[in-house]
Amino acid sequence: MPFDVHEFPGASRLDRAATRQSRRLVAGWLFTVGAMIMVMIILGGATRLTGSGLSIMEWDPLMGVLPPMSHAEWQRLFALYQKIPQYSLVNQGFGLSGFQHIFWLEWTHRLWGRLIGCVFLLPLIWLGATARIERRLVPRLVVLFVLGGLQGAVGWFMVASGFLPDSTAVSPYRLVVHLALALLLYAAIIWTGLSTLRPVRLAPAVHPASRALAVLCVVLVGTTIVAGGFVAGLHAGLTYNTFPLMDGRLLPAGYAALQPFPRNLTENIAAVQFDHRLLATLTLILVSVMAVTGLRAGLPRQLALFLGGAVAAQYLLGVTTLLWVVPVPLAVAHQLGAVVLLTAVLAVLHHLTGRRLSTAYVNPGERGETPGKPISPS
Repeated sequence: MPFDVHEFPGASRLDRAATRQSRRLVAGWLFTVGAMIMVMIILGGATRLTGSGLSIMEWDPLMGVLPPMSHAEWQRLFALYQKIPQYSLVNQGFGLSGFQHIFWLEWTHRLWGRLIGCVFLLPLIWLGATARIERRLVPRLVVLFVLGGLQGAVGWFMVASGFLPDSTAVSPYRLVVHLALALLLYAAIIWTGLSTLRPVRLAPAVHPASRALAVLCVVLVGTTIVAGGFVAGLHAGLTYNTFPLMDGRLLPAGYAALQPFPRNLTENIAAVQFDHRLLATLTLILVSVMAVTGLRAGLPRQLALFLGGAVAAQYLLGVTTLLWVVPVPLAVAHQLGAVVLLTAVLAVLHHLTGRRLSTAYVNPGERGETPGKPISPS
């Protein structure tokens, strides 16, 4: 890698090399956590689509890491499941083997969440103790870890809504809160990783409109994903399986059937699916414009192509999933595509956002610190 003397002014070549190595290490750790969160989101989607999310009736953050170790324990857990409405209304009579089938997916989903916590916390302690993370970045990462723990509690709060009388699935509202927090954590970790990897870089000379468009793309992608959470929570994809019209109409009949009107945006199947289609189409248009104009705004060609390809593939996956009445593999791929697209727009916005030279890269000796102690930027 070519050496840039302006990247760490005032520091020796050895200090610069050590700092560069440290920030690569920190960025790699953050990207690993981000990738694990992406997998967690996909596991969550698969759990919901297969009806597995209500199979574990207990929330035990510590002992829950162990699966049932005896036939008696399996029978106990199955007996608990038989008490909830999902069993009596949907799965009655499917036996212990059927219960075990849905149990393992939910157990894996929860175990993966615990692994994310370990992969985040243990390296954080080590990297902080060895001064490889800039001190002012540590509080941000601690807050993200706390939010990750809160996500587990929110997940249980969501699952508990499926145990209520006459419920066979979780509350769409709680599902969307759980999804939105996962997206927030993912975006914050990816952004921090990008900023750590490239701490000092002047933004390309772009018109403010290009940055505004990039911000709009991030907001629109996030909003579309959240709207998709309501589609999933209401199982709205199982109706109106035609495209682009809905029962032969551009705006479906009954769009405003509920009163007061705002309820339609989150509780009316016709309105929820139409809104998701509309947001997805706006996303396709604006992100495609960003991909085309981004080349003139200073985006690398590979990033612009990745952005354009991600939004086109995601839109195609959404339409195909709808037309084929939500088969699980396609629906899971569609959820993965949403996270990939979010990653792409975050990377574009980050590239178009300049940063000042960080004071973390002056000569460590000038601050009374031990030379050669690697630190990373925020």
